[in-house]
Amino acid sequence: MRTLNSLSILSINSMTKPSFSNVYSKVVRVGGKEITLEVGKFSEQANAAVLATCGETVVHATIVSCGISKLGYFPLQVEYVEKLYAGGRIKGSRWVKRDGRPNDEAILKGRIIDRSVRPMFPTGFMNEVQLVTTVLSVDMENDPDMIALVAGSAAISISSIPFDGPIAGVRIGFDKTSKEFVFNPTYEERKNSDLDLIVSGAKDAIVMVESFSNEVDEDLVLKAFAKAQEVVNGVIESIEEMVKDIGKAKFVFEPILPDASLIKTLGKKYAKEVKELVKHEALLEPLGLEEFVAEIVKADEALDAGKVKEAFQELVRNEARRQTLEDKIRPDGRKLDEIRQITCAIDLLPRVHGSAMFKRGSTQALTVTTLGAPSLGQLIEDMEGEEEKHYIHHYSMPPYASGEAGRIGFPKRREIGHGALAERALVPMLPSQKEFPYTIHVVSEIMSSNGSTSMASTCGSTMSLMAAGVPLKKPVAGIAMGLMTDGKRTEILSDIQGMEDHTGDMDFKVAGTADGITALQMDIKVKGISLEIMTKALAQAKIGRMFILGKMLEVIPEPRKELSKFAPKIVQLEIPFERIGELIGPGGKMIKNIILVTGAQVDVDENEEKTKGIVNISSPDQESID
Repeated sequence: MRTLNSLSILSINSMTKPSFSNVYSKVVRVGGKEITLEVGKFSEQANAAVLATCGETVVHATIVSCGISKLGYFPLQVEYVEKLYAGGRIKGSRWVKRDGRPNDEAILKGRIIDRSVRPMFPTGFMNEVQLVTTVLSVDMENDPDMIALVAGSAAISISSIPFDGPIAGVRIGFDKTSKEFVFNPTYEERKNSDLDLIVSGAKDAIVMVESFSNEVDEDLVLKAFAKAQEVVNGVIESIEEMVKDIGKAKFVFEPILPDASLIKTLGKKYAKEVKELVKHEALLEPLGLEEFVAEIVKADEALDAGKVKEAFQELVRNEARRQTLEDKIRPDGRKLDEIRQITCAIDLLPRVHGSAMFKRGSTQALTVTTLGAPSLGQLIEDMEGEEEKHYIHHYSMPPYASGEAGRIGFPKRREIGHGALAERALVPMLPSQKEFPYTIHVVSEIMSSNGSTSMASTCGSTMSLMAAGVPLKKPVAGIAMGLMTDGKRTEILSDIQGMEDHTGDMDFKVAGTADGITALQMDIKVKGISLEIMTKALAQAKIGRMFILGKMLEVIPEPRKELSKFAPKIVQLEIPFERIGELIGPGGKMIKNIILVTGAQVDVDENEEKTKGIVNISSPDQESID
């Protein structure tokens, strides 16, 4: 048997020891903070890898591209991965110590990165691409999400993968005291802000928006957009310098596009039928594309059914856009700013604590509110610690909502995102735990889907909460805005339906009260939206939002003064802090005995200052509480 000599062993050892001598570094400035981007430390087999550091928060981003997919769409995967070790934590479970599936917050952060980079890949690019951002360290001050977005954009930009970027993202807060914008605010700075706005963009164009705010007006939001664009442009310039210094040449690919000659031939031959298909699809009528394509292929067996369907999908898309841009009439016959017929109802379910139905056109949401004791709040464990939520909003859209059969089980990323959007829209209007000491669980069941189910969920949830007797500060309504543009002509659409979402260029959701915006979310298919278009969209959205809110208030103008007889009653008492132990007793003996004898649930907590004990006594039976 041959053995390695000492020289060979020395050579192998020197190869296996990490060497950071050839690391490329670039400092990116965002407001008063610095993000250091390093290339060459890790993951040499990825197409590109970037390590981003801000303070003591560290994120690793990798991008890989494989072969051409045969799925018929661009198979981009974007993953945002949090590890408990990043915050020096071990999983609390006694039995499972491995990091499990991502929590909802991590999924939402992954969606933000996905929605930012997806529009910037070239049309017709069908290679499998996976972007993974992994949080390696957190300092409990700097949120990793924007660091991950910048690192991900830098990795794609310096890679050989075709990309029409760079893009960049920034979080903006608005300090209530100084009345100044804060860029990538720390967690502490966010506590003093009425605005939590994330904007990602390309050079001089906005690509994605996500916002949570406390009734801010449209003017403040537009100023924030303008400031965000300035910051984004600066970050993009730094990434462009990285591309010049170390960027790989982009590989050449053959765009996979619908057959242009077949589209032209079928378009001339079936021009009248295409207009009918647009109308039928817009009105969700039985005659559909599948049946029409089957008839054509049956008459001419030389045609490929897949290519014919793809060609007609493009023809239908083009005709829907032409009608909107040229005729100023939408596929379902509405005017550009016209909202579909709205139907609202409350108290549909007899035993639940609150229920409401909101229907707009063919989109219908049934929302149910359940009230419970504070002890039923949701405990969330992540790398930055633990927190307890007392308002939980879930969104469910089963396959039948869109006339399909499919899997029913764990929620997908889209469902988690839609539920979170509705939750964020309502949180600023909820009473505090001191005012209303309940855990509130809201579930939106989407009964029919044809555009803007998240905004239907927001509207239905507002009515359901008011019907349950939750003292909302103000009612919240939401609307989804669309866009059609060919570069020369641009039209903004109010209350887009499913077809306009698919064929259009923007899905811009705006939720708020009569006095201000509480949530925003925007996704686009073009390479960016100008500030001028955003200004027009917000102004038109406000008019639509007020109209929808009026329809809701016709059904229930204010929260009910009394809770359902089936809801638990809760009394909150305060006791001296030093007597908490006396109430609980040794090993919990005293409080357990109180619960056993009275039948009421008794929960004890401390106030933030740790000067008083907060005792919540809950039961559906008033006698037990007394």
